[in-house]
Amino acid sequence: MIYGPAILFTRISALLLLIVVTRLINQEEYGLLTLVVTVGEMTDAAVTNWLRVALLRLGGTGEISRGNLVLAGKVMFGTTMLALVIAAVASAFVVPGRWVEFAIAVCTYLVVSTIGRFALTVLQMQQRHSTYSLLECLRGLLQLAFPIVAITIFPKTFLVVSLGTSAGMLTAGVIAFAVASRHVTAGPARFTAHELFALGIPLVAVALVGFGMNSSERLFLNAFHDATAVAIFAAAYVLARQPIDIVGHAINVGIFPEVMSRFDEEGPAASGELLSQVMALMMQLCLPVAAMLIALSGEITQLLLPQSYHGRTGLLFPAIAFAVVCANLTSVVYGAVIHAHKRPWLLIVATLLGSVGTISLSVVLIPRLAELGAAIALAGGAVMA
Repeated sequence: MIYGPAILFTRISALLLLIVVTRLINQEEYGLLTLVVTVGEMTDAAVTNWLRVALLRLGGTGEISRGNLVLAGKVMFGTTMLALVIAAVASAFVVPGRWVEFAIAVCTYLVVSTIGRFALTVLQMQQRHSTYSLLECLRGLLQLAFPIVAITIFPKTFLVVSLGTSAGMLTAGVIAFAVASRHVTAGPARFTAHELFALGIPLVAVALVGFGMNSSERLFLNAFHDATAVAIFAAAYVLARQPIDIVGHAINVGIFPEVMSRFDEEGPAASGELLSQVMALMMQLCLPVAAMLIALSGEITQLLLPQSYHGRTGLLFPAIAFAVVCANLTSVVYGAVIHAHKRPWLLIVATLLGSVGTISLSVVLIPRLAELGAAIALAGGAVMA
């Protein structure tokens, strides 16, 4: 649980940013800001995220050679360029009226996220968990402070807030790179580009078939309604998700490298025993949090969100909380087992089912039920996955 403080701090930072930003910009601008993150995360998941997972699996732990990072850096540059092209094209379809601003925000988000997350991955490979945790706390602080300062100086638009958060991520990423590079040793790569892509291509396939599970309900909300509906759903999602994810994500981030190491050193039985303990712990901690959020949804909304959000978010909490618990459980247990066996293509089946479920329910429910339909579609997809 050494990652606990970092996860707690970054989640609290995201929650505070929601509370502040929803009071400084209108619902349409906040909805567009949410769509920036949505498109950015979708693109990252499909094009660049696989590299970080492959590095953790192939690059080893402890001393990391410069050859590993040089090879990974070359691949990262190419995948990032591809991601920028995809993001620019997608922006014209998602927000045609303001696609230039939107494309700038998404592309900036992708570049700085790649830098920051790659540096943090290296720290994980070096097993410098305390340093990783400290820099994650710094990232959370900067991504809270920078956009708030920016929006008090510049026009109150989604682009200003997005560039502010990106500046915070970039600053933390540069510092993380500087810290990680001091412990990089000379030597060739421990893996080839072929091995990297052999492990990564199935992960890309998983991301593509999992389009429906990567916040696609927000795109449908924007298409069938408008950015205001996206804002209401996204605000409820943050409030219902963050407390559960503080627990679930801390366990997931901390346990993944340990499961990989135990599988390699002691075998499947030892890693399976560890995963059983982790699954029980996660249910014991997450379910009470979810129940509390559902019971206090009305009070939480009135306390933390502006008046314009009241009365429309409380009904969303049960479905969102349920979906978040399912997603965390799937990620920690099922995902870890598959990556330990180096068979990421097995994720395709489960992800495809979840994606089809979310998209189908979104098309059926969102036109009539708007935000509530999006929440139900999210929960339905999580169950099917």
